[in-house]
Amino acid sequence: MAPIGVFDSGLGGLSVLREIVAKRPDLPAIYVADSGHCPYGAKSADQIIERATAITDFLLGQGAQLIVVACNTATIAAVEYLRANYSVPFVGMEPAVKPAVAATRTGVIGVLATGAALAGDKLHRLIDRHRGEVRVITQPCPGLVEQVERGDLDGPETRALLTRYAEPLIAAGADTLVLGCTHYPFLRAALAEIAGPGITLLDTGEAVARRVASLLPAVPTADVRGPLRWYSTGDPAATAAVGGRLWGQAIKVDAMPEAP
Repeated sequence: MAPIGVFDSGLGGLSVLREIVAKRPDLPAIYVADSGHCPYGAKSADQIIERATAITDFLLGQGAQLIVVACNTATIAAVEYLRANYSVPFVGMEPAVKPAVAATRTGVIGVLATGAALAGDKLHRLIDRHRGEVRVITQPCPGLVEQVERGDLDGPETRALLTRYAEPLIAAGADTLVLGCTHYPFLRAALAEIAGPGITLLDTGEAVARRVASLLPAVPTADVRGPLRWYSTGDPAATAAVGGRLWGQAIKVDAMPEAP
């Protein structure tokens, strides 16, 4: 079976790949961490499109039959361009605004996201489409992606950032927080402890896995697991060290060759 391609600005997309593997363990997959260009949060849309195009070209060269843009920021900036310029299917990320609106009891939700995601129109159109009478507060979260990329999921600096970003939302009445970046699910345990038991945390990794499964219909064989291949545009050893911790087992990472 031809592999699927999955890419992110770094290692956050592993939270999505984890859900895909749980639903379709038979699928071979190639994961690209664009660690040499991480984070995307401060980059322009044109810069992100350039990176997404380079990685797409690489994945197609590896035979990918479908590509998951496992990055909210890259989805917002680049997925429409990719769909218009390539013939393979692309599955992007959509922050869980709709289920958050359905879940809130207070009528207030918070959306944690990168600066680039909040600077684009796509997220705000999504919010306007689903908010109804619910108040939606957006919160840029500079620094969180970098903490996950370092493997610091619950240290003092990470907790200080999470507290800084979450507490104003909760003080404003938000009882549901949308994790609008694929790195943020790795901070769920620390954020849940800071936010308290009355706060619901939502991400969309499982929904993306369902979408992938629907586009590649097959009856998975329980005892067959598709091979996983790992690439990085940064230091492969550093990516493997942190990526293995996030993935839950050791991984071997190769360097993704850059186009001349």
